[in-house]
Order: sequence, then structure tokens, then C-alpha cells
Amino acid sequence: MFGIVLSNALFGHLILASSYDQDINKYSIYVHLQPEWNSYPSNIIFDVTNVWSNSNSILYDYNPHDVSNLIAYNSNQLQSQNGKSFVKLKHEFSNCESSWNPLSYRYAIDSVRNNIELMKGTQLNDDPYISVFPNIPSKPNELIHSEYIQFIPICTSKDNTSYEYAITSNDDQLSFDAYFVSSEDELQNYLSSSSFTPYLQEGCSVQNHSSFSGICKNVGKNSGLLIMIPDNLKLSLTKITVNIHEM
Repeated sequence: MFGIVLSNALFGHLILASSYDQDINKYSIYVHLQPEWNSYPSNIIFDVTNVWSNSNSILYDYNPHDVSNLIAYNSNQLQSQNGKSFVKLKHEFSNCESSWNPLSYRYAIDSVRNNIELMKGTQLNDDPYISVFPNIPSKPNELIHSEYIQFIPICTSKDNTSYEYAITSNDDQLSFDAYFVSSEDELQNYLSSSSFTPYLQEGCSVQNHSSFSGICKNVGKNSGLLIMIPDNLKLSLTKITVNIHEM
């Protein structure tokens, strides 16, 4: 009986998957903290889903037997923030050019997982690729300027656009801050001078939350999210799920 139900679900999800009128851009960023960090030997994975309107969409034709493009694209990079080093690896395609199209079985799996999370209350809508997470405040960060900071760029073909965004993690004790900023230059400003300029519109930032969804309107085409993770991680692997959706 379960096999029959799943087969029917697969057929339905295949139809739904083809109905998306926006591109889905999925990628991961893996960060391995080095001994200078209080959280060593913790690892962070940013699992990013970006759904956006692309007038020049190029469908990425995934061939599991051909890894040449992935090998060329994926490379370890030793970097540092505030004198503390880490190894960063970007996985898959995050260049706002290729569109990721979920295979029917992947869509079915993602939809089942989404429905489970919906029943548990960890997700508030029924779309596996445009997520809404509950707003859950957490205790304030006590560590000043000792966090790990990741910039997540948006994708857009417009000069100005609006994005809804959702952030959560697998650690309910985590307390992150997030800010929409005009470009990745604001990350460098913060690292060099401890200051940066976020968008000041309502909904464009959040502090001290373990889960959050919001909307930031009228941002420029080079904009993105600055996500700050305090250097007091307890898990060996902290997964940060980031969903951003052009409205």
C-alpha cells in the first residue's frame, strides 16, 4: 500500500515540479573551523536555496556520472576572519546562472520531509523550496566581534527587488543575527572596522534568534544576507538552512 501511495505522490510531485515559474538555485557552503576558534573542531554547513525570477534561465542538466564540472568548481579555500582561519568549500552551483530542476524522486523526498516538518511546526508552509520558519527568539550573543560571518548573495535580474528569507539551524540553542546589506563589501567593512551599513527597512534584519522568517523590500541587485554565528558552537556539525525567495 505504501508503495502505491508513494508512486502516486511521485507522479503528482513531478507535475508540480514542472510548474515552478522561477528558477531554483541550490548550493551548500561547508566551513571547517581551525584551532584558533573557540568552537574548534566544529563545522558549519550553510544549505542555501534561492528561488528567483530569471529571464535568461539555463537549466543545469545533471549527469551523476559526469563530475568534471563539479571538480572544477569545487575547491578548498583557506581563509580567515579576525585572525582566525577556516577552510571553506562551496558545493554545486551558486552563480545565479544555472537553474536547478529537482528530479521527480528528489521532489517527492523533499515534499515528504517538508510535510513532516510542517506537522512538527518547524516549518509553516507546504512548499519544500520556499520555506517559512517560525520566529523563535534566543538568548543574546555574549561574544562581541568573535563570530563567524557568512555572506549569502541574492539573485535578481532587476536593479531593485524584494526578497523574503527564512533561516534556521539544527541547534535550537544557537543565537544568530542576520542583516540584509547592499553588497559583500559590507562584510569586508565589518571585518576591517567592526562596522557595516545594513538596510534599515522594517523586516530587513533580525538579532538573537534560533529561527526566523522575514521580508526585505527594495534592495539592490548586489545585495545579500550577512549571517553572524557566534563562536560558541557545541555541535560537531551545525547546519544553517537559508531559504531566500524573490517576490
